[in-house]
Amino acid sequence: MRWLIDGYNVIRRDPDLRGAEERGLESGRRALLALVAGAARRSTDRFTVVFDGAPGGAPTGSHGQVETLFSRPPQKADDVLARLAREGREGAVVVTSDRTVADAARRAGCPVVGAEAFVVALSGGGDDDDADDDDEDDRPATRGGNPRRRSREERAARRALDRLRRG
Repeated sequence: MRWLIDGYNVIRRDPDLRGAEERGLESGRRALLALVAGAARRSTDRFTVVFDGAPGGAPTGSHGQVETLFSRPPQKADDVLARLAREGREGAVVVTSDRTVADAARRAGCPVVGAEAFVVALSGGGDDDDADDDDEDDRPATRGGNPRRRSREERAARRALDRLRRG
């Protein structure tokens, strides 16, 4: 599985990462990359973190399972994430709380995980309250189906987060 991560969106949704970024953009990027690298060590998944702009002094390129990309003007990180989602399709999970990026990922067929839920899962937290939802059939709901059942996309996102937690 490949995780496509909206770097600054994730940083600005988490208080600890946001605090690191207050010391400088590079500090915020390094804090996020350290969290992602920890998850990569526990997993066989690949992680691509996408940031806007030029890299500055931050690490770039691919380091094992973690790849760092910077958009090149006039492109934005959102454009890069949308392209990667189209290329990855069902084999990728997009991490963002940005509606535009999330909509593009869904159109490409990728599950979307919110930035906050991703950071919680990286820390090994989160809930498994509806783990038995995954055992349900993925047939389209018929009229009068269970209104409490999560959508196919929500179940895919939950499976991805569970995978991340288990490492």
